[in-house]
Amino acid sequence: MKRQISFSQALATVVGSVIGAGVFFKIGTITAQTGSSSMTLFVWILAGIISIASGLTVSEIAASLKMNGAIKYLEYTYGGVWGFLFGWAQMTVYFPAQIGALSSIFGVQFVSLFGIPSKYSNLVAIILVLFLLGINLIGTKFSSKMQSVITVLKVIPIALIIIWGFFNSNKIGVQFFPITVGAGKSFAGGMSQGLLSALFAFEGWIIVTNLANEVKNPEKDLSRAIIGGLSIITVIYVLINYTFLTVLPMDQLANNQNAAFQASMKLFGQFGGKLVTIGILISVYGAVNAFMLTGMRTPYILAQDRLLPYSEKIGKTHVNTGVPVFGALIVDVIAIIMILLGNFNVLTDMLVFVMWTFNTLLSIAVLVLRKREPELRRPFVVPWYPIIPLISIIGGLFIVISTIINQFVLSMIGLGLTLLGLPIYYYMIKKKEI
Repeated sequence: MKRQISFSQALATVVGSVIGAGVFFKIGTITAQTGSSSMTLFVWILAGIISIASGLTVSEIAASLKMNGAIKYLEYTYGGVWGFLFGWAQMTVYFPAQIGALSSIFGVQFVSLFGIPSKYSNLVAIILVLFLLGINLIGTKFSSKMQSVITVLKVIPIALIIIWGFFNSNKIGVQFFPITVGAGKSFAGGMSQGLLSALFAFEGWIIVTNLANEVKNPEKDLSRAIIGGLSIITVIYVLINYTFLTVLPMDQLANNQNAAFQASMKLFGQFGGKLVTIGILISVYGAVNAFMLTGMRTPYILAQDRLLPYSEKIGKTHVNTGVPVFGALIVDVIAIIMILLGNFNVLTDMLVFVMWTFNTLLSIAVLVLRKREPELRRPFVVPWYPIIPLISIIGGLFIVISTIINQFVLSMIGLGLTLLGLPIYYYMIKKKEI
């Protein structure tokens, strides 16, 4: 693979991967869970702090270990099986489910905007996957430059909502302090449920580590892209949710999946609904491309170590473009199957649990490597050690434990799907030894 991705392109991949549909849809869920404006804004800020702490922590590993992605970080720290399981979970469910779910949202919004019968939404979703597959097969440089453009475009409607909301003369009063929850809700329950929903909206930043071997200056640019991207995302999320809270009363926001549309109608008039729909289409388009750009590298990384059947094919890149073609086909074929099956939210929720389990292990790895290899060269050192890593670890454990308590069956299914990779791992290891 060629080192051809700049800092700005890596930054755009982080922002583009995370900012998808969640920025428009999560406000209804979180306000229903918290019941108050103060707790709603608090959980968004807290989710940003935990995500930035996790990004700072993982950045130390990314800068220190000249390896391609989180799979290799886990393998280096804990052993080969942990890296493989992380890659297996990403390859078979996480990336396909994200691509499939986001493409489906794109299809639903697209047919709604242009008055096409809703039965064609899946067809639009599949066309989007195939179109972006073609774009990414043209080459990494082209697709990552397109990602930079799309990231700028997706921020424009968000910025317009924030700016118009700031100058809105009919603001609803928003309470910042004291931080409370709505009537009939417990403080701990409202905060934990709201935080879990908000953290889901930050999902996706870790995938930029899959581009480590293609970033021009990974020792500096990779950590800067992760930290800078998460900081930008946190500010955007807090500001746009503040705007929604000043435009619509709490009872109209709670459980309202069209809150962004209705808020924009109040801000911009009839034109506002179409503007938000276009903004969602651009935002989701960019998120799908980002997950596709990075997701195709997971099978490639596993195949490089001959851990997958047909590794000799999957572990190759196109001679001219440097794109792992078979890796792209594997992830996108599974994504299309998921679109046809239709149950994306369950798969996505399931893998959030699995991914945060591995994210927590990555944060713990910083503590392990500090003790085990104090002489390791660290171009980037996580500040305020060990406070920042501990914030990341505690946040990760909170997500994992809360999911097990509140969604036990779902978490066990996610764990089971991940562990299905074990027979393949040990078969391939045995095959390598023969």
